[in-house]
Amino acid sequence: MFVRIAVAAMLLVAVAGGSATAAAPSASPHARVTRLSNETTDSRWAYPARVATVRAQPSVGAGAIGRTRLLTEMGSPNVYLVLALAQRHENGQRWLQVRLPGRPNGRTGWVLRGALGPLHATTTQLVVDRARLTATLYRSGRPQLRTRVGIGAPATPTPPGRYVVREKLRFHAQPLYGSYALGTSAFAPTLTEWPAGGVVGIHGTDEPWLIPGRPSHGCVRVRNDEMARLWAATPLGTPLLIR
Repeated sequence: MFVRIAVAAMLLVAVAGGSATAAAPSASPHARVTRLSNETTDSRWAYPARVATVRAQPSVGAGAIGRTRLLTEMGSPNVYLVLALAQRHENGQRWLQVRLPGRPNGRTGWVLRGALGPLHATTTQLVVDRARLTATLYRSGRPQLRTRVGIGAPATPTPPGRYVVREKLRFHAQPLYGSYALGTSAFAPTLTEWPAGGVVGIHGTDEPWLIPGRPSHGCVRVRNDEMARLWAATPLGTPLLIR
């Protein structure tokens, strides 16, 4: 978990996961679909331009499954990983398929192109390996940084899933959680009572002797010196795989 102090209020953030497999673009047979992200070496992300309805298919007649949000739970500009572009034959409408933050983890949906701002490209991927207790940052498929981590205890595991790094946070006078954290689009499936709803955090620790291990409520802990390096090397919009 990580914590952010704003004025006198403390906001705690927890970790979770979702499906471990990447969702293939799905669309109406009346739309031409182009994949934009492989979530390993070539991916796209964007800030939301406005609050918009997210639909199950790239059509205004498709069922609504949610709405975009301008800000994250921590108050930062939100980030959406963009998986695919669909262009409808009959009216030329363009739609973007995005990964959705929140429960249930692993959902994807479609928004009209104008709902998101310009697309940004990244060649990075962050992989948390629960079996090996490691986190590895890749750039263009090549490992750039690898560190040992602590993950969730058996009763509060860190589940697998595909997500995106939405925030880069700095803390002051918070030795319990270190000085750096990465906020992601994953949510804890069980810790719903946590403030901010239980958002995934990857952060430092004041108990480095517990790393590598499984000491947390589901968060990903990193030794403080290595967390500083990981924070500096990981850009916003980096796809995250917890496996």
